[in-house]
Amino acid sequence: MEQYKQEFIEFMVDCKALKFGEFTLKSGRKSPFFMNAGAYVTGSQLMKLGESYAKAIHDTYGDDFDVLFGPAYKGIPISVVTAVAYSKLYGKEVRYCSDRKEEKDHGADKGSFLGSSLKDGDRVIMIEDVTTSGKSMEETVPKVRGAANVEIVGLMVSLNRMEKGLGGKVSALEEIKEKYGFDAHAIVTMQDVIDHLYNRPYKGEVYIDDTLKKAIDEYYAVYGA
Repeated sequence: MEQYKQEFIEFMVDCKALKFGEFTLKSGRKSPFFMNAGAYVTGSQLMKLGESYAKAIHDTYGDDFDVLFGPAYKGIPISVVTAVAYSKLYGKEVRYCSDRKEEKDHGADKGSFLGSSLKDGDRVIMIEDVTTSGKSMEETVPKVRGAANVEIVGLMVSLNRMEKGLGGKVSALEEIKEKYGFDAHAIVTMQDVIDHLYNRPYKGEVYIDDTLKKAIDEYYAVYGA
């Protein structure tokens, strides 16, 4: 596993963005792990988050793109810090764009987008925290494609939960590819997390012991893609 992936797993644990226990998800599923991108709140955390996304995008898609699009609300800060990190790490200027939940009808920046406007010919990478069911893409993909003649290169999320999407057959990330025609990837998968943390102490604590591993296996027996 690449160094930045191992570092990102430890970073999620340090920031308490990735937690283990018992959680009820928005979908109603009871999950033994929970991912919350709202846990990244300090300057150094946001800088590290942006760098992790930038490295994963560079590794997966290369540098042939123009815009990072982060859906409101959690995608907004992620797209901003990733654009900053891309400039710092790779010397490439990319623009950021996000949608508004409510259209602004006054001032110089009225409309339904924040940041850069989308232009014909733009190559766009969508950026999100985590995709459990792919529901947010239903709202944002038509907005992005409706704004200009753009090409969506792909989607990058922080964690691939590796569970069935809305259709109940393949993973949410695979569903996105089937439905919208672009690739979807994650900085790390839940399998990466298990491989890195299972029965391996991190800062004196074992986060995934035999009991939790059994709970994760049982969860995937039902919801795994």
